[in-house]
Amino acid sequence: MATLEQIQTRMKKLQVQAEKIIARRAQAALDQIRSLMIKHGLTTEDIESRAKARRERARGEANGAAKSAKTAKGAPKGKLPPKYLNPKTGETWSGHARPPAWIKDVKDRSKFLIAGAAHGAATVSKAAAKSGKVAKKVTAKKVAGKKSAAKKAKAVGAKKAAVKKTAKKTGRAKAAPVKKAAAKKVSAKKASAAPATAPVAASAAA
Repeated sequence: MATLEQIQTRMKKLQVQAEKIIARRAQAALDQIRSLMIKHGLTTEDIESRAKARRERARGEANGAAKSAKTAKGAPKGKLPPKYLNPKTGETWSGHARPPAWIKDVKDRSKFLIAGAAHGAATVSKAAAKSGKVAKKVTAKKVAGKKSAAKKAKAVGAKKAAVKKTAKKTGRAKAAPVKKAAAKKVSAKKASAAPATAPVAASAAA
């Protein structure tokens, strides 16, 4: 059976042989790399710059992934800022989804609004009021336009009726002198015929 010293000397010999084999393989790899560099016109600076760029790219990708992970942790998904607050218990509600029991049956929820949310609601109500005023102005303008058009139509109709009445009156006024002249002629004829008949009646009586 071999002693410990013999085993250790054998291990040293084996280690030397392994180092020689490793050095031989490394030299072969270096020779191969050198021949490839000469073949493609590359230098050690080219290799170093490309390796540096690759390292920086990998570092940037790692930093970007870490930042995105931090932002994802810092801003939880699906949570909305609170809009209503229960002053007794301190519970909050965002105003979306199903309302909690403390505000479920409340008709006027404005008293539970948080300051910032109340300001936002006020701005929304102001915007709605403005839009309502604008809509009222537009409808008032439309109604006024319709009324003015109706008034114009009435005025035109009244003018036409007045023109017709004046035409009728002028026609009647023109016809009246003609009738009067005809009546005068008839009366003149009657007057001229009356003296001629009177002597005839007198002679007949004698």
